Amino acid sequence: MTVPTQVALAGVFAALIAVCAMLPPIPVGGFGVPITLQTFAVMLTGLVLGARLGFLSVLLYVVVGLAGLPVFSGFNAGLGVLAGPSAGYLLAFPLAAGLAGALSTLVLRRGQAAAARGAGRMGAGRWVLVWLCAMAGSFVFVHPMGIAGMMLSLDLDLGTALGADIVFWPGDVIKNVLATAVAATVIRAFPALALRRF
Repeated sequence: MTVPTQVALAGVFAALIAVCAMLPPIPVGGFGVPITLQTFAVMLTGLVLGARLGFLSVLLYVVVGLAGLPVFSGFNAGLGVLAGPSAGYLLAFPLAAGLAGALSTLVLRRGQAAAARGAGRMGAGRWVLVWLCAMAGSFVFVHPMGIAGMMLSLDLDLGTALGADIVFWPGDVIKNVLATAVAATVIRAFPALALRRF
């Protein structure tokens, strides 16, 4: 993949995250952290682009928002967002995309290698593993950092912050299923994406 292509893809996926963030959020829990489609787009970015480019694309989105472009949920922007209850989630996004991208690259490259040996197309089991890669990104970075962010900004104890975060878990499972389904469609159309170098 050429450098201009990588830059273009990073920009396109950063824009996709922004569009998903601007869709009307669903307020829950009363702690100022709504349900949005950001995490769907973040995980899709990691699964499609891999660790390095996925991380950079999501980092671009976060940096643009912190620089003042209203691309965060509710059209928020600026460094002041870091003092809010969503800060931990936002800062976790690039790391989550990078982890999902790294793990899914391992899965996809093995699947492509098996297909090249005549084992046929990647089966449903392989895509379940890709979904687990997205779930790993969610539960290694997004939720722990989101909980920490709420504890710091709202002065919550761990139990209360964990309770506030748990309401997002079912939605994340569904959004990661959707991200995996879309990633599968994209990678089947462009199989070279599965051969990336992390």
